[in-house]
Amino acid sequence: MALLDVEDLSMSFADKKLYDDASFQLNKGEHMGIVGQNGVGKSTLIKILIGDELPLTGAIKWQPRIHVGYLDQYADIPEGMTLIDFLHTAFDELYQLNDQMNRYYADYAETADDKLLERAGTIQERLEAANFYDLDTEIERIITGLGLDDIGRAHEVAEMSGGQRSKVILAKLLLQHPDVILLDEPTNYLDTAHINWLIDYLNEFDGAAMIISHDYDFLDQVTNCIINVAFGKITKYRGSFKSAMRQRQEREEAQRREYEKQQIEIEKNERFIRKFKAGTRSAQAKSREKKLARMERVDPPSTNVQAQFNFPYADTGSQNALVVDQLSVGYNRPLLKPVTFSVNTNQKVGFEGFNGVGKSTLIKTILGLIDSKGGSAQFSPSARVSYFSQDLVWDDESKTPLQIIQEKYDKLPQKAIRTKLSKCGLDSANAMKPIGQLSGGEQTKVKLAMMEFEPSNFLILDEPTNHLDDETKQALKDAINAFPGNAIIVSHEVSFYDGLADKVLNVEKLSLKAAK
Repeated sequence: MALLDVEDLSMSFADKKLYDDASFQLNKGEHMGIVGQNGVGKSTLIKILIGDELPLTGAIKWQPRIHVGYLDQYADIPEGMTLIDFLHTAFDELYQLNDQMNRYYADYAETADDKLLERAGTIQERLEAANFYDLDTEIERIITGLGLDDIGRAHEVAEMSGGQRSKVILAKLLLQHPDVILLDEPTNYLDTAHINWLIDYLNEFDGAAMIISHDYDFLDQVTNCIINVAFGKITKYRGSFKSAMRQRQEREEAQRREYEKQQIEIEKNERFIRKFKAGTRSAQAKSREKKLARMERVDPPSTNVQAQFNFPYADTGSQNALVVDQLSVGYNRPLLKPVTFSVNTNQKVGFEGFNGVGKSTLIKTILGLIDSKGGSAQFSPSARVSYFSQDLVWDDESKTPLQIIQEKYDKLPQKAIRTKLSKCGLDSANAMKPIGQLSGGEQTKVKLAMMEFEPSNFLILDEPTNHLDDETKQALKDAINAFPGNAIIVSHEVSFYDGLADKVLNVEKLSLKAAK
């Protein structure tokens, strides 16, 4: 029996169909990758599976008594709860049993009632079976593996960055040892070392998993089947990830040939109908008209909008674009040793280092959004900076991308805004949808589109590849490469720097090294 059986699933938002009569199964031991371009409904599928969204039609059948763990990056966490306290909540039930056992022992000491001793012994057996007395060791293993040591066990979760918070929530999920793990972009906030740790963890995990990721290198190492969400369908492929992707490509190519063949037939029949509908061969024309009406149409090979970015350049002839001298950054205390580096004309610099080390804080301090703890950061007087923040936070999530951009650039005609959004990979339907209803990738495209309305000569992009599919990442990389000015790029994806950054500043080690 399958752990999960999805039958005849249909889902749409407004006029956008996500899937129609889709069916697939998740079997015991399967580690399933979920792939597809931004906006096709991958995250929505996960929400349907856990009951957070209701489909239009279809049945979601989980095997009884299956414990399903979901990486919910927006989970409510009480104010004042520290990292270590939050991780201990993964074992609330065991701690409650331990408290009950201790009460039985305490009561037995006063009453000598053997029934109390028997109950306490039963609970102790359950705790031992659940490895309760090794919990601290297990918690420390997860903390080390995901790099949470650097955040600090006493750090309040409410005060953490989005990346730190996501890592802590992932840690709790892994500690709970569910039968099935559902992960939505788990590598977004992990650096290379911790991604490798997660790969090892998943490969040793004997339960089932469903993993949404645009990191194909990661999926290749942790999956044994995939489902591809495209063309309003969900198609399952078995075997290694590379084998599955070859199967997908072959299937899409076959669909393309079938579609083109059918289009030729349709056009031929439509010409015949137009020519003879009112003539002596009208009966044949009507017959062909009925045939066309009954024809089951093949979907076009692709309905996805391809992204294209073009950051406008303001030529000011700056020589020393940015000079950072002994800059100390942090909030209540400095996070880094004083940083010194410079960015010269047209130079592109990458920032790397584990999450939580202070990359985003360094960026915000350089921009003057956070006060420094000492030292200075000085842009050239002629520098015109365009900044992309990784946080997908909007003043009003009910407003559409069109409204958000029009409020900021009130003199721009709607046609120009629509054209720009379309080129960035956002179709007209999504341009008119509340931004809070868009996927993370679609919201990222809106933010990137907004950078295209003002010429600049210095791009600063903090984790711009989070949530983006492979095609869009490549389009973004091409645009940064083509930009004649300066750029600072923060990314946890080492491959994104290849052929892009002239030098890489390792924020963790505070040393410059040549880009690969």
